[in-house]
Amino acid sequence: MEKNRINKTYREINEKIRSGEVVVVTADEIIDIVKAEGPIEAARRVDVVTTGTFAPMCSSGAFINFGHSVPAIKASKIWMNNVSAYGGLAAVDCYLGATQPCEDDPLNKVYPGEFNYGGGHVIQDLVAGKKVLLKATGYGTACYPNRMIEKEITLRTLPNAMLCNPRNGYQNYNCAINLTKKTVYTYMGVLKPNAGNANYCCAGQLSPLLNDPYYQVIGLGTRIFLGGGEGYVIWHGTQHKPSVKRTKKGIPVVPSGTLCVMGDLKKMSPRWLMGASIQGYGCSLVVGLGIPIPILNEQIVQYAAISDEEIFTQIVDYGYDYGNGISKSYGQVSYAELKSGFITFRGEKVPTVPLSSLVRAREIADVLKKKITKGEFFLGEPQFTLPG
Repeated sequence: MEKNRINKTYREINEKIRSGEVVVVTADEIIDIVKAEGPIEAARRVDVVTTGTFAPMCSSGAFINFGHSVPAIKASKIWMNNVSAYGGLAAVDCYLGATQPCEDDPLNKVYPGEFNYGGGHVIQDLVAGKKVLLKATGYGTACYPNRMIEKEITLRTLPNAMLCNPRNGYQNYNCAINLTKKTVYTYMGVLKPNAGNANYCCAGQLSPLLNDPYYQVIGLGTRIFLGGGEGYVIWHGTQHKPSVKRTKKGIPVVPSGTLCVMGDLKKMSPRWLMGASIQGYGCSLVVGLGIPIPILNEQIVQYAAISDEEIFTQIVDYGYDYGNGISKSYGQVSYAELKSGFITFRGEKVPTVPLSSLVRAREIADVLKKKITKGEFFLGEPQFTLPG
């Protein structure tokens, strides 16, 4: 195998950021640069490529320490705005999951349920500076005699609050259709009968892991844009599955890699963390995530220059197959087709509906580009990259 002609280091790129000499472009912009100049010249000239995605990411939540009371309590059950949090950690530590619904939510008893408020909405309220009613009960011990507390909290008054998302930034995802005769309500949105629409949830060429398909530069310690603040990749995410079918350019054609990420909730924004209500399915959290790709060599820049025309996913039936564990593809489509507004399925034009926001994904890539260019964001060199 021919060795790379360009070889940069994280230290060299960070020094360029510090000195104001760094060249940063977005994942949209690098495509034309590589086409015009070739990978070697592009890698020589460009130092960082920024990516972004803004979409519902159910496997999200926050570790929260709500502070000791007088008398002290060992909280075993906790609610925030009547949304229960997991208390099996320590006296006043808990984990609030994004998909946990409000206690009095009728769920799908009235079908399809609306799921107007849940854990994701509590997180959004906290980062928006709103007051949240906390209630906690305990069974009482010698060192923690209190059995119940109730108080208003804000993000500012909390001793600690960390966003910790076990599975974010999915590397590609299904295109969902419904082949049954009834409308179905799924985490991929409302799907009309007889393939009346096709829903997808990926930013395509802007999506972080699609710009680093073999996880060469994304790993433990990578500094990222998370929820409007800074965060880090702390492990591969749950359901991380790198050993899947890929194109000749290395892009997986089915759901593949995932990220476990963490950051300081107190430095985040409600613009980039938004509670979501998915009709007939449940609550979630829409997360803004962006990752800078350091251009260490020409191979990395070639991966980062992948375009929507070269990224494919599978059409999957969520009306019957998915819920019954049937793994079957009804065809393969590119993100260029999906983003055009229609795909052709069984000879018919089917409208496509994105669950992720391309506008917001581009904004994240632009924000990250500006921060790096201004010397406000430095690259975090991973201690080791994700398993691939």
